[in-house]
Amino acid sequence: MPKLYEYLGLAIFFYANEHEPIHVHGRRAGRECKAELIIVDGKIVEVRLGAISGKPPLESGELRDFEARVRAKAEEIVEKRVDFFVRHKHVQTEIINQRIK
Repeated sequence: MPKLYEYLGLAIFFYANEHEPIHVHGRRAGRECKAELIIVDGKIVEVRLGAISGKPPLESGELRDFEARVRAKAEEIVEKRVDFFVRHKHVQTEIINQRIK
């Protein structure tokens, strides 16, 4: 389970056995949601948030933080996914302690 970011206590990561569409999970205190990156003609055109079956969802403020981080780093998330799943490279966790503006 490569963790991409730790953002204000929110872990943003891939599961090691992920599937399409490209997406990341956000987890904090046992609550979890996902963000799918919708790509058309090689460009990210949308970020779709969704629940995870059997897990309580992120609280509203956590969900806003998760969405903001994913939108700000969407291109980098795609690159990290390629690095991990295609190039079989280690993905370093970035720890972020300042809120996105």
